[in-house]
Parts: sequence; C-alpha cells; structure tokens
Amino acid sequence: MKIFTTQTTKLLDQLTMEYEPIASIDLMERAALAIADEICATIPSTHNLYIFAGPGNNGGDALAVARLLFKRKYTPIIYLFNTMPDHRLSPDCEQNRKRLKETGITSFFEISNRFSPPAIHPGDVVIDGLFGAGLREPLSGAFSSLVRYINESGAFVISIDIPSGLFGEWNPDVSIDNTIQARLTLTLQAPKLSFFFAENSKFVGKVKVLDIGIHPRAIAQTETPYYLTTLPDIACHIVPRAKFSDKRDYGHLLLAAGQYTMIGAAVLSAKAALHSGAGLVTIHAPRCANLILQTAVPEALFSPDKGEEHIEQIPLHPRYSAIAIGPGMGCDDTSLSALMHLIKEVKQPLVLDADALNCIAREQSLLRYLPSRSILTPHIHELERMFGPMTDDASRLKCITHVATKYDIIVVLKGAHTAIALPDGSVHFNSTGNPGMATAGSGDALTGIIGSLLAQGYPPEDAAIIGVFLHGTAGDIASQESSEEFVTASDIVAHLGLAFKQIKAHRMQ
Repeated sequence: MKIFTTQTTKLLDQLTMEYEPIASIDLMERAALAIADEICATIPSTHNLYIFAGPGNNGGDALAVARLLFKRKYTPIIYLFNTMPDHRLSPDCEQNRKRLKETGITSFFEISNRFSPPAIHPGDVVIDGLFGAGLREPLSGAFSSLVRYINESGAFVISIDIPSGLFGEWNPDVSIDNTIQARLTLTLQAPKLSFFFAENSKFVGKVKVLDIGIHPRAIAQTETPYYLTTLPDIACHIVPRAKFSDKRDYGHLLLAAGQYTMIGAAVLSAKAALHSGAGLVTIHAPRCANLILQTAVPEALFSPDKGEEHIEQIPLHPRYSAIAIGPGMGCDDTSLSALMHLIKEVKQPLVLDADALNCIAREQSLLRYLPSRSILTPHIHELERMFGPMTDDASRLKCITHVATKYDIIVVLKGAHTAIALPDGSVHFNSTGNPGMATAGSGDALTGIIGSLLAQGYPPEDAAIIGVFLHGTAGDIASQESSEEFVTASDIVAHLGLAFKQIKAHRMQ
C-alpha cells in the first residue's frame, strides 16, 4: 500500500475527479458515507454526540457526516467555526452547510466570534473535523483553547482523517496544547506518514483506514517514497518450492553468533533460519558453544572458532550463499577485529545485527566497506549508538533514509512499525507484529529469518521486507494463541510455519 504525502493526496483527489469523472462535492459525500458507516458501527445512537467542524474541507466532511448521522436517528450537536478573517468557508464546506440546514436540524450552531463550549463529559463522543492534513502551522489562540478543552473533557474523540493540529508528515512543534488527542482516527484511503511515529501515537489513537474509492489509475501512477507492507504485497513474492529439489537449492547460511554468556542468541537465530526455509545453516561460534549447539539445534552444522569463549575469526568460503553476523557475539576488540576482517574481504551482502552493529558504532568507517545492499537491523538504541542521539522517530526515519542511500545498504529499524529504508530512498513500513514481540531474542530470530531468505536467493530488499513481515505474522499468531505477555522469541520461531501457511493461503485465493 502506498503512503502519500499531504500534497500528493490533493493530486489523487484531482485525478480521481478527472478519471471517473466525479465532482468534488460527490467525492466528499463518498468519504462522509464511509465515515458515517464506521461511526454507526462503533458508537450507539444513544450517546451524546458533539461535532466540531472547521471552515475547510475537513469541516465539510464533518458537516456531511453530521447530516448522515441525523438521518440515521442520531442527535448530534454541531458547531461550525466560521472564523476566518473574511468568514469564508471552502466551497464544499459551504455546500454541506446548506445541505445540513435543509434537514431542519436545530442543534446546529455557527460560531463567528464568541464561543461558549458545551459541557462535555466522560462517556460523551466528540467528532473532530476542525482541521485536516492541509494545516500549515500549529493551532493557536481560540482553537488551541478548544483543543485543550476537548482533550481534558474525557470524551471519546474520533478524528476525521487526521487529528486536528497534527501535520501529515513532520511535526517538530506538536504538543498536547495544540493537537487533538483522538481515541480513534478514521483516515481516508491511506494512513499518513506521521501515524508511524511513536511520538504521535498519543494523538492518533487507533487508526482505521477507510477506502473512499480513489481511482486505481491515480494511485498506480502517483509516485511516493513511502509504503505500508500488507499481506497481498507479500503473498505474491513467496517463491514456491519445486518438487524435484534438495537442500542445496535453498542456500547455505553462515551464522556468526554467540559468546560464552550468550550462546542462546545463536540458538534462536539458527532455529529461525532453519524454520524459514534455509537448506543448510552453519553456526560459527566459540568452541565453548559446541555441546549446546549440537544439542539444541541438531539440524545445523557447527563451525568452531579458534577462540574458546569469543569469536576471533569468521571464515570465508564460497559454499556460503549468505552470511548473518552479530547475535550475542560481543563487541570487544577481538570481535571488532573479526568483523573488520570479514567486511573488508567479503563480496556478498551481509545481514548485520546486535553486536555487529555495536562494533560498527565503535568503528563507523566500516560502513564504507560494507558490500552493496547489505542489511543492518538495529533497534533505536543501536541506531543511536552508531549515529548519535535522536529526539524522535521522525528524526530516526530521516537518519536511516540518509544512511541507506549514502552507503547503498538496507537499514531495518525495528519497532512497532518496523521501517525498512532501501538504497533507492524508499521506506517500507511493516503492518504486522504486536507489543508481545518486545522481548529478549526477538531480534535474533529476525536476523535468522532475513539471513535464511537471503541464502535462498531472495534479493536483499525482498529478504528484508518479507522477513520482517513473516516475523511479525508469527508473533501475531503466537500472541493470539496465548497473550502478548506470554510470547517469547522461541514462540515466534515456533509459529513461523503457521505464518508461512497464512501468507501462502492468501496467494491461493
């Protein structure tokens, strides 16, 4: 699914009106119908319902929704803020104002100067249609006061398209004093980029994407660097297995992982790689890991390092079709030296995680030697160790986009909506996963999955995107069977088979 910027969204509306063709007011009516249907499915008609509409098209949506709800036996109280200096509404807002008045509704109030807010209580419902994604500067003055009043009321707030005060992309000055805190955001056609940043979650609440029928040709021909990976995107990319094949057809992954106190990381990563389809997995680990690995992962080959407790040298051999390195490895001088030698000699793309990234944080010049389209999988703390402190997710997104294009690599920033930055400047957000996956070893499992797909011959970009989606799907299945609190990294690995089945079942539909 494409994620469009605010400016691009306006172009999509224009192209839809041209291609169908359809009038602007009718496209707004289509959006209002989708919003009203969702509100009716969520909120009983017995609730006190307050609708706040601004002077632009977001307000026009709100007025159209008010009219549709009134016809469905709801009793909304509507406030239209016609407070611009010249008291002009947008054309579609003006048209919906007239339509609403024609219904004979009596609880419709137009505010042009002074405003005495109604007594809103916890349990009441507020529909926020004050300002949309086209807002150009933070709310201030009376509107800021209104936002604070709504936020402090305790009401269940539903925002139309985007919470008022929040911008569609970057929000350096956002605060609870000038931005609606919605419990539910009914966004139109596609989520906004700002919805994927942790710092905005308190404003956005739960997001429901409503299809308002933007023309498919308009979507197809409109370019964007941002994408949300969904099940249909992944299902068509899983390569079916040939009947007459053997283990060598599915690649040989070398996994360099573990130290004396963290052999479990190597176990988890190796199991994830094997359960993701790799034909062969060799674990290169310190000699002390021999008994543990031979017992815990009998399907894997063991390559003992010359070091007893730490990896001192990582072997290079053409039989390995992909290399993953880092889980539990340590980042002391010995580990750093081993990684440095590997990076400067290896030609094929690598998957680097955990302590491999911490080694890069110590010696950032290693980034220049990474093979093209290597995959880095940091969480936010590892990212900041490598590139310095960052204040928010928006800054981190800009950072990984810059790093991916500068070094011709792929950066997988793990989180609630794992962001995958590609060398071409595009970013793919993941739609699977849950908070139960915030557990020790989850990242080690992801390294094994991505390394396995890379070994099987998937292009690095696909290995990263598919691997993250598969990892999240397995975590979702695990949490559904038990609970988010119960899930461990081993549970994620154990549910990879069902994740593959779910994805392939969609392909067969």
